[in-house]
Amino acid sequence: LVPIANKPILFYGIEAMAAAGITEVGIITGDTGPEIRAAVGDGSQWGIHVTYIPQDAPLGLAHCVLIARDFLAEDDFVMYLGDNMLQQDLRGFVETFAASRELELSSRPAAQILLAHVDDPRQFGVADISPNGDVLALVEKPDDPPSDLALVGVYLFDPSIHEAVRSIQPSGRGELEITDAIQWEIDHGRRVTPHVVTSRWIDTGKMDDLLECNRVVLEMLPEFRDGKASEDSKLLGKVILEEGSEVIGSTIRGPAIIGAHTKVIDSFVGPFTALYHHVLVEGSEIEHSIVLENTSIRGVSKIEDSLIGRDVVIEKSQTRPRAHKLMLGDHSRVSLS
Repeated sequence: LVPIANKPILFYGIEAMAAAGITEVGIITGDTGPEIRAAVGDGSQWGIHVTYIPQDAPLGLAHCVLIARDFLAEDDFVMYLGDNMLQQDLRGFVETFAASRELELSSRPAAQILLAHVDDPRQFGVADISPNGDVLALVEKPDDPPSDLALVGVYLFDPSIHEAVRSIQPSGRGELEITDAIQWEIDHGRRVTPHVVTSRWIDTGKMDDLLECNRVVLEMLPEFRDGKASEDSKLLGKVILEEGSEVIGSTIRGPAIIGAHTKVIDSFVGPFTALYHHVLVEGSEIEHSIVLENTSIRGVSKIEDSLIGRDVVIEKSQTRPRAHKLMLGDHSRVSLS
């Protein structure tokens, strides 16, 4: 639910699936289930129907398939990790996999996995590709990678995956790994085909990745200004003002987005900053950062390269010329001196 350019990461994946013609979406939820239900609702805003599938503990991606058995029935399906940002359209992948259903049973792929070239494959699950182009093996964070092709976190499966997830054992970390299930398919003579993505892919699991993703998306968004800026304010470059936002006596240097009902008063907001809804920035400087809803920042000389959660209060008792780099969870309160 962390917003990228003021839209929760999860929504980008949902939009991609809806655009690919998928109308039934099951969302595996854990401790944040109530928050996800509140944000996503029944899916009607995207023209889809959402079913929520609770997972009692994070027991692995293959376990997600296991507990979704009734929802999935005997259909082919897409599995999309909710913290992925993939700029490429899913429709082509889905249509390719659907078309493969017309092949002879022995030639038909049981799974199709999306891969991306990465600089350091030792940090990822990596695919070993055979000379005929099929996947031979999947290796998790190898010291000697067989390729530079990393698993993106988007998979297409036919119903045979249900036998695979029932047949594997938990890994050393106590989880049922989807890579083990895919390898089980390969070891039992089933085809797994790769599809290398050509667009940008960002795994948003770390703060620096979130900030980079926010930067990329902000550069792509069209500019609009539904909020207000006072005459003594300066909006430089691409600045998005969402409905009800106010900029008073401040400078915003884009690309930046100021969320709905957010106020920026006597402040500087620098490039690649996203302030979510109902945020207050007063007498402060901030750039290259993401700030979640209902957060107040007052009298802080400079914040940069930061991810700040919801309902956070940051205030400064004294002014010193110093930059602060912060990663703050929800409901934090920080006094900087």
